[in-house]
Amino acid sequence: MGHEGPSSKMKRIWLFIIAITIHNFPEGLAVGVGFGSGDVGAGTSLAIGIGLQNMPEGLAVALPLLGLGYNKWKAVGIATATGLVEPIGGLLGVGMVTAFQPILPLGLAFAAGAMLFVISDEIIPETHSKGKSRTATFGVMIGFIIMMAMDNLLG
Repeated sequence: MGHEGPSSKMKRIWLFIIAITIHNFPEGLAVGVGFGSGDVGAGTSLAIGIGLQNMPEGLAVALPLLGLGYNKWKAVGIATATGLVEPIGGLLGVGMVTAFQPILPLGLAFAAGAMLFVISDEIIPETHSKGKSRTATFGVMIGFIIMMAMDNLLG
């Protein structure tokens, strides 16, 4: 096995940060499509749900940076910057849904599929490799229940 030094650790953390940034774009797209379709309840539900999961996601970006020696304001700034692609996706989603109403289901399917891919391909295997599979599974179940409750209460 190769030696994993500070440079390797920094590369992995920055790769993770870039992946989170890319993953945030379809989240914004989904919110934009939700609001652009005229269903304020669906848009609000999506925005709240995604906003709630972005809080621990921001910590997952900032904390490794703190461990690398970044000061707390720079770490928070970088974590915040990873989420700035969401409004861009949101604006694109609003524009797309008004222009392409007939393909709305495809846009929503793309956004959902992108999020599910990242979760199933990266996040779940990572949490299970650390011996926290039960906690991770309960976290997914609780998140699902919260989103279903919000969908029924707000939708």
